[in-house]
Amino acid sequence: MDGAAADDDRSLQWSLQVPSVQELAKRRLEIVPERYIRNDIAAINDPSGPSTAVPLIDMSKLQNNNDSQQQDLELQKLYSACKDWGLFQLINHGVTKELVKNMRKQVKEFFELPLEEKKRSAQKPGSLEGYGQAFVASEDQKLDWNDMIFLQTLPAQRRNLSLWPQQVPSFRETLVNYSENLREVAVCLMKFMAKALEIEEEEFSQDFEEGNYDVRMNYYPPCPEPERVLGIIPHADMSGITLLLECGDTPGLQVLKDDRWIIVEPVSDAIVVNLGHIMEVKSNGIYKAPQHRAVVNRLKERQSVVTFCYPNPSANIGPAEQLIKLGSPPLYKNLTNAQYFHLFYNRKLEDSFIDMLKLKA
Repeated sequence: MDGAAADDDRSLQWSLQVPSVQELAKRRLEIVPERYIRNDIAAINDPSGPSTAVPLIDMSKLQNNNDSQQQDLELQKLYSACKDWGLFQLINHGVTKELVKNMRKQVKEFFELPLEEKKRSAQKPGSLEGYGQAFVASEDQKLDWNDMIFLQTLPAQRRNLSLWPQQVPSFRETLVNYSENLREVAVCLMKFMAKALEIEEEEFSQDFEEGNYDVRMNYYPPCPEPERVLGIIPHADMSGITLLLECGDTPGLQVLKDDRWIIVEPVSDAIVVNLGHIMEVKSNGIYKAPQHRAVVNRLKERQSVVTFCYPNPSANIGPAEQLIKLGSPPLYKNLTNAQYFHLFYNRKLEDSFIDMLKLKA
């Protein structure tokens, strides 16, 4: 299949099957296969860049109605993080340490399964859901140095349980519980994000209470030439917000800030919150959906659990009405949910999605 496949209506809603990177790494290669080599990384890579500047937000301070001064200060920090970074680390988020530990355990046990067992959850033609890689649209496309399993989790009727691993005993129960807890975190955050803009809390949150939630579990094997590959290419998310849980202390996530790639150092039990295009649109451009990427390590593997949070499919995606009423001219189109996703999937992978959403001057 040639590059023309990227113009197909289904191009970004399905992915070609490619070899497991985890199995490739087991061969202890000294040289990475050509299809994974990217010659443009050095121009934008800055390994000496700052690593501790990513904002840290304390959910318990946002929720502390007994100390309005502390709450206001944390709300201002949240506003600045969303406006200037589009990404922050969230602590005291309410998800128990036991559940975090169990979710990490399920991910670890899945990727430790033999390849043939993992393939029982393999992606089916016409769908991104399952075990494999995402957005591989042609046979000559460069590949990311990762394997993943992508599952729709909420609401329950969206689940394709035939793809949920049965060989890991507590996988299903833990993932459902984890997804429901992450939905509570997302809805709570949405209220504070709206409050920081001085609009009604429900302006953002109500659409996510019955929204769609998807989970992607990533495995990044060690790589003999980490400076020549990427775990995930630079991109911004199409979600409302994305919630990332690191499964260890190996850094890999980087965010683009002021034209520099900044390492997001793992913080114990923190959740990395990354704003997506939907939140950039809803905030009318005040909040930003940042470019981010994943790099890999020469000696250590990395695993992560990524939850994509989307509004209810019946909700329109456009600038918040209250912001427009306050006098801000709309900068983005007002689309139905179906129009938004159609626009995303029916484009070339290299085309800027956020530019497609903007109103022309």
